[in-house]
Amino acid sequence: MATAFVEPTDADKATDESARDAVTTATQASDKPSSQSAEGLVQEPNAVVARLMGIASTLLWPIVGILGFLAVWAVLAPQVDTSLGSLPGPAEVAVAGAGLYTEYSAAMEAESAFYEKQDANNAAAITAGNEAAVRNFDYAGPPTFLDQIITSLQTVALGFILATVFAVPIGLMAGISTRFNAAINPLVQIMKPVSPLAWLPIVTMVISAMITSADPLLPKAFVISALVVMLCSLWPTLINTAIGTSSIDKDLLNVGKVLRLGWFDKLTKLILPASLPYIFTGMRLSLGVGWMVLIAAEMLAQNPGLGKFVWDEFQNGSSQSLARIMFAVIVIGLIGFLLDRIMMMLQSLASKNRTV
Repeated sequence: MATAFVEPTDADKATDESARDAVTTATQASDKPSSQSAEGLVQEPNAVVARLMGIASTLLWPIVGILGFLAVWAVLAPQVDTSLGSLPGPAEVAVAGAGLYTEYSAAMEAESAFYEKQDANNAAAITAGNEAAVRNFDYAGPPTFLDQIITSLQTVALGFILATVFAVPIGLMAGISTRFNAAINPLVQIMKPVSPLAWLPIVTMVISAMITSADPLLPKAFVISALVVMLCSLWPTLINTAIGTSSIDKDLLNVGKVLRLGWFDKLTKLILPASLPYIFTGMRLSLGVGWMVLIAAEMLAQNPGLGKFVWDEFQNGSSQSLARIMFAVIVIGLIGFLLDRIMMMLQSLASKNRTV
């Protein structure tokens, strides 16, 4: 029986070729995502590594600088003789810092024991029916190093807030009015370079005459130190606010006239947003000046902060005093650095959220 073979027609050949093309296209499409995902997996670790390398390169040289400074300090310190012995090196200063922490822990334990004993005595008195014997005294131990840090931060915060409250409105008026600017400019230039040591006796006499209560709301030394900080730190904010206000684009002010904005709307919607970067730059400078001034003010006003700690250690004259003073100096510098970083972050945030 013969078998018949049928020759494929041209239509059948075209169909087979289109089917093969479809299969090839589908195969390439299915292979493409997998290759892209593989490339993504390769690129993602590379991006992470590049980011880590960037961070490492940024931190490398500051770390090298700090380590180099510590090495020079450790080598040169024993060669400097003082009335209290040789200058402490980094190791001695670190030991002094650990000693201050030990003193803080002991003070916390003593305060806790005091209140526990007082609560036990009060409970016994109430049980015995002698409520007149109940006492609620505050712990009167000496302030610890951490307490003095907190006091200094509170003092500089009050002085900085007062300086900002006074400086910003005056700076805005000086920037808006050329006559007002000309009137206060001589006073600003005269008062700006006055030392805190010159302000301190005047502020002390004024506050002592005003606060005569035996139990004032705020201690005299605290108020005196805060006012000295205010008087010395308000000038950068005032000057930068005036410069920022006076440099506003005149077209922006003309828009306010066209819209017939009132003085309050003009101030809040045009002037303040436009001058905000200048204001924050001045506030940042003022905070740095206030932190520097604070230590000298606390030394003489005897406000129980870091300035008084340094002065008391200097007067103490023990073998550990110099190392403790140097540790306090490092802490003062670190706190000043952190305050500056905080103000820089706030300045950046305010600049991003401007509406003008």
